[in-house]
Amino acid sequence: MPGLEDAKLPLYGPPSPTAPTAVRCNAQAAQPLRRRFLRFVLAAVLSVTVLQYLGLVAHLSGTGGRATVAVPLRAQEYLDKCQLLDVKPGPPPDFHTRTYSDRFVPGTPPTVITNATIWTGRGNGHEVVHGDVLLHGGIIRRVGHLQQSVLEEYVDLKRIDAKGRWVSSGIVDLHSHLGVDPSPELHGTDDGNSFKGPIQPWLRALDAFNTHDESLATSIAGGVTTSLILPGSANAIGGQGVIIKLRRTEGRSPTSMLLENPYETNRTLYDPTVSFRYRQMKHACGENPDGIYGFTRMDTTWAFRSAYEKARQIKHSQDEFCAKAVQGEWAGLGEFPEDLQWEALVDVLRGRVKVQNHCYETVDLDDMVRLTNEFKFSIAAFHHAHETYLVPGTLKSAYGHPPAVALFATNARYKREAFRGSEFAPKILAENGLQVVMKSDHSVLDSRFLLYEAQQAHYYGLPPNLAFAAVTSTPARIMGQDHRIGYVSEGYDADVVLWDSHPLALGATPAQVWIDGIAQIATPYTHTKPPAFQVAPKTPDFDAEAQETLKHDGLPPLEPKAARADVVVFTNVGSVYLRQEQRVREAFVADASDALSAGVVVVRNGKIACMGDAASACGASVRDDEDAEFVDLEGGALSPGLVTVGSPLGLEEITAEASTIDGYVLDPLTDVVPEIAGGSGLLVRAADGLQFGTRDALLAYRSGVTTGIVAPQSGGFLAGLNTAFSTVARHKLERGALLQEVGGLHVAIHPVGTPSVSTQIAALRRILLGDATGELKSFVANVQRGDAPLVVDVQSADAIASVVALKAEAEAHFNRAIQVTLIGATEAHLLARELGEAGVGVVISQPRPFPNYWEKRRILAGPPLTETNAISMLLAHNVTVAVGVVEAWMARNTRLDIAWAALESGGEIKKADALALASVNVEKLLGIKTDGLQADLVATRGGDLLGFNKVVGVVSPRRGVVDLF
Repeated sequence: MPGLEDAKLPLYGPPSPTAPTAVRCNAQAAQPLRRRFLRFVLAAVLSVTVLQYLGLVAHLSGTGGRATVAVPLRAQEYLDKCQLLDVKPGPPPDFHTRTYSDRFVPGTPPTVITNATIWTGRGNGHEVVHGDVLLHGGIIRRVGHLQQSVLEEYVDLKRIDAKGRWVSSGIVDLHSHLGVDPSPELHGTDDGNSFKGPIQPWLRALDAFNTHDESLATSIAGGVTTSLILPGSANAIGGQGVIIKLRRTEGRSPTSMLLENPYETNRTLYDPTVSFRYRQMKHACGENPDGIYGFTRMDTTWAFRSAYEKARQIKHSQDEFCAKAVQGEWAGLGEFPEDLQWEALVDVLRGRVKVQNHCYETVDLDDMVRLTNEFKFSIAAFHHAHETYLVPGTLKSAYGHPPAVALFATNARYKREAFRGSEFAPKILAENGLQVVMKSDHSVLDSRFLLYEAQQAHYYGLPPNLAFAAVTSTPARIMGQDHRIGYVSEGYDADVVLWDSHPLALGATPAQVWIDGIAQIATPYTHTKPPAFQVAPKTPDFDAEAQETLKHDGLPPLEPKAARADVVVFTNVGSVYLRQEQRVREAFVADASDALSAGVVVVRNGKIACMGDAASACGASVRDDEDAEFVDLEGGALSPGLVTVGSPLGLEEITAEASTIDGYVLDPLTDVVPEIAGGSGLLVRAADGLQFGTRDALLAYRSGVTTGIVAPQSGGFLAGLNTAFSTVARHKLERGALLQEVGGLHVAIHPVGTPSVSTQIAALRRILLGDATGELKSFVANVQRGDAPLVVDVQSADAIASVVALKAEAEAHFNRAIQVTLIGATEAHLLARELGEAGVGVVISQPRPFPNYWEKRRILAGPPLTETNAISMLLAHNVTVAVGVVEAWMARNTRLDIAWAALESGGEIKKADALALASVNVEKLLGIKTDGLQADLVATRGGDLLGFNKVVGVVSPRRGVVDLF
């Protein structure tokens, strides 16, 4: 990482005669148990003595003429409870003297990772050490330069040569629903939310945790070792979360996966009188609880206040009871005041529960901060928190300490309270001294790729030390576990990851993951990455953009500015990629070792006039007296504008707000379509519902996505006709706004119960073979002639096989080839050979697959779980492949998606091929005809489009302009 310095660690020599070794570990492991037992006996003796004394005082008082006070039979129990109220949360004082982890699995061999570049997490994330890491007994025994004589003490030692690669602590996810919303999603395992009332602090995520969640293994493959599992956000107080290690245990139970079980009752394992384990509590404000219960924000806030007043009263009663009880004033006390339903919320007021608060907007953040000051409790973190960067002062006025902020990197605008979400939020919050965490909210985002959130945060300005800490040491601290996880440090849990590249480099993949010292990936697959990927990526300067965001209250203008001159000269060009018919070719590349070979590209009226190196005639073609604007790309590139498909981009602004979207079409298969709309022959055109100037479209444009292809939104079988549009146009009538009004016909085949998949296939057969009516029948004739594609949204390999068979049936019927494209297609890799032979194209909507639905469960995961990914496998079988997205906000990250796919291919996918995945291939498969005017070019500074480089301009031949950012 830039600016990081190697720390000086001791050179370990042979152990001293008293140093712990593998031989003496069993004896030492028993010492903490003996100490706990002795403390317990001592506490019991002292309590009995106090009780006898109080009884004597009461008896003597009675003999003095006053009434005798009867000591309750349960007095000792009450005194124990009173004593427990004063125990502070946190680890026991001797925690780091342990030689074995409480999660150690006997028989686990010791492991040493040698020759590693170690990100320890110390020094505010700046400390980096070159050396070795020794794992034994489920903990990190030593970090530094280990002599052979030290290692000889360990029997059956496994040795891993890191070869200079990076080692870090395991990734820590502060917000996950693994297990309570398991994959694949099924009604029988939907346990994330209770809908029995807005206030339910007594519920526990542990009671719903399903260990059969298939995402546990895939998340480990992304380096995630620890997750905080929270209830959902349907309720203002949704219940208690639990912290788990993702490793499957021999016990196979949810309890066996817990990190520091806060519900442990066996005092030989956990003595709460010595140290009290933190619990976690989920709160939620804003749209979710409001929408579920028909509340306003006033109602939800009152629900919070009522609940906390109830807890405050119980706490006050307990404190008064104990103040008298310890003085022996038993008269009239009655029983110890407690309520099982409310005890966790009472512990919030005692500072022994970490409150994790789902909260987005300024109004809600302010409500919660006032609540903390009214009832004197702290919030550990605000989650999602899309407007926190606008009001850092509000957070700093919270009771106790400012909450941390747990964020998405770029996921926003899916509902009203997320509309002002900004990619610069992590940077701005950190600059205001607030702790930043990146989280997954799995399965909203696949926690396997939580590290990707940190990579994006770094790209948009979060310093590298804080970006990586945001998924390791910072979340560990926020959940109260930074004494054992989140760092590579002696005495910490042996949860470490060996990476194939720098953790903040795009596509960084674990070469191995250890949890409790146990290797988790049986046969890891990785590919050699370029040397540049072994250091933290250089990132652009976004200071101006961040300031504009603040200036405009989170909604800065996104429209580009056209170049002031008709002639624009790009200098210091490192490479140029151009479209050539239906492929992308490398047109120019500079010699990195020769400064004079840097390229020059001259653009006149939005079209390339010439290109060449600095000494070429092109460089001299601009006259001295000619008005021209010069743009230094600093070794950057010009690449084809990208094309996005698969999401509702262009048909919506705020996903959850009906008044801001085009809406959903009527489906002739399940709905009664009015005759005035076309009846069963209804055919909807997406072009009729386009919305221009949406923030997601403009952000996509600023990220190099210049064209969107969208089909009408449908929740059923028949969607309609797609259209291709400019992501920067202001309205449909503007020059260049519509690239092609109509492309292909879209249908969907999914298991929804009714109608059945077979019914959907039967309907498609009738339509395809000519039994449709009205406008639908007219357009299907184009499909039958092979002039327009049939685009089928489908995931399951079984449904895909039926579509392939239907294509063959139709071709035999019409005696000609037809064009069929699959979109979604998670399981397409299972039929790669058949798809290649049938000439069926595939748009992979999730290039990094996620088995969140049954029809998508048979994924080809990609490294480190499989040698290759679905894209590479399909390409190997001569299938035309493109890459799409699922949600509109994802379009801006298309360039990173195709870059990642290329990295996972092990060099099989070249840069030109990767660019084709999101440009010419998309158009070809979706029925969009390419011409010279469609060849937008995207200018990036500091590198090409396939990396963390800044887009600084777009050359648009169709519109005849060069836009600059």
